[in-house]
Amino acid sequence: MPQKKTQLSLSQKVDSLPDFLYRSRFVIVVLLSIILLLASCSKSAIEAKYVSAAQQYFEDNVLNRDFRVELATDNGTDITSQYTGFLFKLTKNTYYDGPLTATSGTTVYSGTWSSNEDYSKLVISLPTAPPSFAFLIREWKFTDKTFPILKLAPWGTTEPDVLHMERL
Repeated sequence: MPQKKTQLSLSQKVDSLPDFLYRSRFVIVVLLSIILLLASCSKSAIEAKYVSAAQQYFEDNVLNRDFRVELATDNGTDITSQYTGFLFKLTKNTYYDGPLTATSGTTVYSGTWSSNEDYSKLVISLPTAPPSFAFLIREWKFTDKTFPILKLAPWGTTEPDVLHMERL
């Protein structure tokens, strides 16, 4: 005699589960939820370690490199000679800020730098520098990031000031 093919409905399948699993369904759901939560936490930790292309480019080409002022003009007046002999170095605290040094021989001025997330802005602070460095201490925008020359202009103004920093 041929056997009939029968389809089990969902309720029949649930009824056929061993009593232990059926009674433990709440615990199983909670455990699966915890496992999913832990898996998502580890994914965020991996994403936190992700370095964007812009961050890598900035780190490879700007951070921990010596730069010199190649051109500085203040309202059309060339003031480049005020920075002759000085090397400027930005070091990393995070990808968006850190210490800055201006060094000439044994003279060292310490300050800080910061940038926004798309690296279109560079803020320079040198609180112990001489008054001639006042031109540098401001918010700058990058007008060109083609190395070896970084070209900057004042952020948020139309002043005809220009700062070109050459990577050595």
